[in-house]
Amino acid sequence: MTASARDLDLRQHHSIETPEHVDVQFELAGVGSRLAAGLLDLVLLILGLLALWIGGGAVLGSLFTAPGMARSWLSAAMIILTFCFTWGYFTLFEALNGGRTPGKQALGIRVVMDTGRSITPAAALVRNLVRFVDCYFPIPFAPALLSMFLHPSNKRPGDMAAGTIVVRDHPTDWSLGAPVLAVTDAEPIETGPPELSEEEFRLLDRFLSRINDLTPEVQIRITTDLVRRFEPRIPRRNADLQGYLVTVFAEEQRRRRSRFAPRAKAGAAGRITVPAERFVQKKREGWETFRATALRMERAGIGALAPGEIPAFAAQYREVAADLARARTYQVDPRVIAYLERVVTAGHNALYRARGKERTPLPHYILRDFPAAVVQSWRYVLLAFLLFAIPAAVGYVMIREQPALAEDLLSPGMVARAEAAAENQVEGRGYAETGKEDRPQTAAWIITNNITVSFGTFVGGVTGGLLTAWLLFTNGMMLGFVLGLFQNYHAMNYLLTFVLGHGVLELTAIFISAGAGFRLAKAIIAPGDRTRRDALVVESRIAARMIGAVVTLLAIAGTIEGLLSTSAAPAIWKYGVSAATAVLLVLYFANGSAYLNSATRPAGSSFGSG
Repeated sequence: MTASARDLDLRQHHSIETPEHVDVQFELAGVGSRLAAGLLDLVLLILGLLALWIGGGAVLGSLFTAPGMARSWLSAAMIILTFCFTWGYFTLFEALNGGRTPGKQALGIRVVMDTGRSITPAAALVRNLVRFVDCYFPIPFAPALLSMFLHPSNKRPGDMAAGTIVVRDHPTDWSLGAPVLAVTDAEPIETGPPELSEEEFRLLDRFLSRINDLTPEVQIRITTDLVRRFEPRIPRRNADLQGYLVTVFAEEQRRRRSRFAPRAKAGAAGRITVPAERFVQKKREGWETFRATALRMERAGIGALAPGEIPAFAAQYREVAADLARARTYQVDPRVIAYLERVVTAGHNALYRARGKERTPLPHYILRDFPAAVVQSWRYVLLAFLLFAIPAAVGYVMIREQPALAEDLLSPGMVARAEAAAENQVEGRGYAETGKEDRPQTAAWIITNNITVSFGTFVGGVTGGLLTAWLLFTNGMMLGFVLGLFQNYHAMNYLLTFVLGHGVLELTAIFISAGAGFRLAKAIIAPGDRTRRDALVVESRIAARMIGAVVTLLAIAGTIEGLLSTSAAPAIWKYGVSAATAVLLVLYFANGSAYLNSATRPAGSSFGSG
């Protein structure tokens, strides 16, 4: 293999220009390392679930040895914890651990935003919800692998939707050997920097060492070519061409022995100039101090600094960014350049962090940000409602007009429930009524199942909205079939007594999740005057807040369904809860609308676009 082939850098890089016009390079993680990290995380996830089921069940179960409500609540807690661990493993690790899951950390990779900033919680949520499609549907890992092979930045669909990349997580420890001592009298006299490149110098050295072995014709041809190449930079003072080359070579050797000469230092990764060494030794302490401050700010926010320290930090950031440009000019050790890129990135993240000055408390998200995002997206939610309601109405009419279709379109179990409705009403049994001891785990199962369905509805947006629309259509038709079936058996009130208590919140949440999916679909199909990448990133931020509202509503709806709708409580209670949830929804979204108006009025900007 030739030297040039050995030196060829086949690694992929992602270049980012900071507002200070400093170019920062990130080495992209390869498909193999990402796949290995994913498999390792999958193994750890399975082991964690086993530990939860076996260890947690044994420890907590010993506290509730007697059967009854205690054991039912324990089962409900295990269902909720299993769901949270399964869906939260990747999201929480990436959001709280600098874009690193345990698998990524073991493989030396991490997730960052396209801008080089640390991944935001919203981006972590979106990229891992889209995993539902690109890693598990329709063929496991096939969409993700195909996308990473084809995309120039090795992105899977989740990365495209969230605006993230996966990069090599190089360590920040570095050393350049012992500090450079002061210049002594023994140092060669300064003759200026070398005139020839390393390649030219090696070429001239090889030619002069083999000149006597070459034929006269070859000697003349190569000598003429080299003189023609060097003469514009190093003037020739006589007609002796070979003498000229010997003089150039000798002068070049003296230049390379001067204090500008590249010298290998013990423990260094490469050859750097003495001025570069002095530059590093002079600056490295300041870099380390700045890096520690930047990392502290990235963890705790800008509140980690006193008000008077913020201008000084900004000035230090500009200085370190300028040092990165100087380091490239001096051609210092590549490890130092990589280190400085990390330092500049840390400072950039701290100074321009998207989360603002302080971390927003969770109640603020639940009561303001989440409903505001829904109000902002009301057109998408309305579209989802229509795609559900119209098929539901059609399905209802079909079963009412042709009752025989019910046996072909619905399961035998559902038909049997409708047939037994009259008898159950006479005996005082409600629809899907369960025993008191089973209700907590029923509520937990309903909550987790409904949230999973809403995730799928949202993620369907990355298919251009086709999967989302199909899910709305089929579920709407199915609800219409069921309503028509029970109406045919004069049992509509019997069914609605069960449905209305939780149905207002549950259906609203499904429409919101579908609306969030349609925001992604619009960014893909019609990004407008934005690039498709930018449109996806902006829309996914708003969609992530909408999903927060969905989870909030479904947690309440599932609790109502599991504990009230399946109970033998009087119908008036269930209707009362239904009316109360409708009123609460109006107040919830009114609060979101007020917050949206207050957030957009001063600057006239779109909420959630930042």
